[in-house]
Amino acid sequence: MNDVFLNWHLGSTFGWGILGLNIFFNWANDRDVRPLMGQPITRDGLGLIDPLRLSRAYAAIEHSNRFLSAIAAEASGHTNVDAIVIDALGNDFAGSAYRGSRNVARCIFESTSLASAKASLARYDELLVASRWNAELITQATGRRASVIFEGVDTSLFCPGPKSGLMDADKFYVFSGGKVEFRKGQDLVLLAFAKFAERHRDAVLVTAWHSIWPHLSVGFQGRLQSPLELDAHGRLGVRDWAARNGIDARSVIDVGLVPNAMMPSILREMDVALQPSRAEACTSLPVKESMACCVPVIAAFNTGLKDLLDDDNALLLRSQASVGGGDAATMQGWGESDVDEIVAALEFAYEDRERARALGMRSREWLIRHDRTWQAHARDLKQWLLSL
Repeated sequence: MNDVFLNWHLGSTFGWGILGLNIFFNWANDRDVRPLMGQPITRDGLGLIDPLRLSRAYAAIEHSNRFLSAIAAEASGHTNVDAIVIDALGNDFAGSAYRGSRNVARCIFESTSLASAKASLARYDELLVASRWNAELITQATGRRASVIFEGVDTSLFCPGPKSGLMDADKFYVFSGGKVEFRKGQDLVLLAFAKFAERHRDAVLVTAWHSIWPHLSVGFQGRLQSPLELDAHGRLGVRDWAARNGIDARSVIDVGLVPNAMMPSILREMDVALQPSRAEACTSLPVKESMACCVPVIAAFNTGLKDLLDDDNALLLRSQASVGGGDAATMQGWGESDVDEIVAALEFAYEDRERARALGMRSREWLIRHDRTWQAHARDLKQWLLSL
């Protein structure tokens, strides 16, 4: 049995957490690997995992939490663990103090200012990324090869199904997800939706833009006239933000911070999903989850999204202007989607709903055919680790 220390938080409301949750549950009863999380696994962190799935992971959760308690009880400064260690590295490549039998850097980054990457990553035996864009950047910066294992989606949860009948059937619902930040392009969503809604009063924008770090989104403005602010309850004031930028607040539904297991019932009500990200280090959870629910997707064709999208599974935003200006060195490969092209894609999805639905059906088939599931991700990651 090989212990694997996944050195980050498990959770249901943010990307790294959803990654950890799905790897952990897929490995909880594996004969070859045993998952250990880098932080205690709590009931709150598990979100709305159903009791049946949870029952299969109880023993693994208890073992992981005991492992962490044992590490904490060791003498101060102890960093060696009897496991393969996978560190979660972001834009700054700041690793942990832990050392294992093998040490893997899982690098997920959007900044292309990589002067420190070679030195920061030198201590790791292996480098792992989730997009070919990141892999190419790592090789350019360090001269080392990074392995690519694509992220997935739980197609048993995220799947097509009937609408609830509770939403207004005369409305056209546009979904947009992801933490509010410049690279996610929520400013482009609002600019495009404002134009689209002028032509179609039945259009409704459904946003899932909250995160567990709202302070990181406050003040974001991008190309809009007015920045995002907190509301009276200390939450992101998404509807007010839309209103200050020329959109009728009554045409915006802000669903708040939603546990991942609740997202399928929201997505199945949607007519189209919109993701004009300027950069994605992976392949975008909201995009894959929409595709798995057979929702037609409009998305930027840049960076990590090129590993996921093609003309047969999405409405591609191919017009991608350079991004960054004076900061271009940090945004190599980023793309600025054209607002008029976004509006045109929305018009297609609105006017030709039969073809749009067919595109959504093909997108789910593409995910399954190309093994873009969490089950396949956990399988491939295990095989890769055991081959080291």
